[in-house]
Amino acid sequence: MARILILAALPEEADALFPASGRREAGPFALRHLIVHGHDLSIATCGLGKVNAALAAGLLGAEADLLLMSGTCGALGAAPGAYWLAEALQHDYGATHPGRFRRYRAGEWPMGEPAEAHFSAMPDPGLGLPHARIASGDSFVACPDAAADLTSLGATLVDMEVGAVAQAAARLGKPWAAIKAVTDEANGDSGGDFQANLIRAARLAATEVERLVATI
Repeated sequence: MARILILAALPEEADALFPASGRREAGPFALRHLIVHGHDLSIATCGLGKVNAALAAGLLGAEADLLLMSGTCGALGAAPGAYWLAEALQHDYGATHPGRFRRYRAGEWPMGEPAEAHFSAMPDPGLGLPHARIASGDSFVACPDAAADLTSLGATLVDMEVGAVAQAAARLGKPWAAIKAVTDEANGDSGGDFQANLIRAARLAATEVERLVATI
């Protein structure tokens, strides 16, 4: 039996996973516990942003065999749908120099020549989803210029949590995976589009996470 921690930033994203099932537990993070396909699952609503995501991963993930994240994201030119997040980086970690911002792998010294800044997920077990690199940071991106800057990092999706979960998993020595579905295009319409598409996209990502759990 694998012990799997599934993180979701928002209640709507957490509730979309294995809906109306499990035993609820109060605490710093809303939790549901359930047994699915022979695995011991804990579904946690961690809250928005990198600090919340990393704190939940650290507090709840120490005894887990695998850290997963489900939820929603913005698109940086990517088509609508759900994605297997093969790589994650933190776009707001680095060093500010005159006229430029240099990105480094989160947690490493932001000095000298930067190497690859991303964290790699566990191997895809064959879900058939498109793969993507996601850029995470503590800001909701609703600006085409900011979105264009993130595409220069090789990212096609943007969110506020996965990069932090990936860093926490690396520090804990745990494998991680994430599946997210697009709500908006990281532009001036993103606020309204996010609200309009949240429930649909959350369930789309959750459906794929449920398929993943069944394959493990």
